Amino acid sequence: MSTQTLPHPKRAPRFVRAPGPIVRRLLDKGMPFGPNVLITIRGRRSGTPHTFPVALAEWQGRRFVQSPFRDVNWAHNLRAAGEATVTRGDHREDVAARELTPEEAGPVLRGVLTPYLRNRILGPFTRRYFAIRPDASDEAFIDKARRQPTFELTPRG
Repeated sequence: MSTQTLPHPKRAPRFVRAPGPIVRRLLDKGMPFGPNVLITIRGRRSGTPHTFPVALAEWQGRRFVQSPFRDVNWAHNLRAAGEATVTRGDHREDVAARELTPEEAGPVLRGVLTPYLRNRILGPFTRRYFAIRPDASDEAFIDKARRQPTFELTPRG
């Protein structure tokens, strides 16, 4: 469990929240939607499972989820539960989740984001959205990781 202190929960911007239910239904029906998957996490207070669409990033043979909107509810729940179920189409997988320290997450963010930041088409949007450049220092990526929780997912059982 991480000892880092993050700001109070933030909400994703409206342009992300608004299509969320549609994206969730499409993913639930097995429609491919880029790197997005459904993650089901037990609520930290209610114990009720909650399902969210998230981007699953793969880097150096490992899998990660990261909250670009700071410490949102699903991140709080994943931190508390330490486990989740990832669903992509008909494939469901129970996973353990470990929050990375900012020093661990910085290189992961660099590795995952750099191809998008350098992409001719996606680059301008990605650079503006994540407010970082591909040539940013290691410390800049670590600083970003301090504000955006990152979790490594590993198969359970």
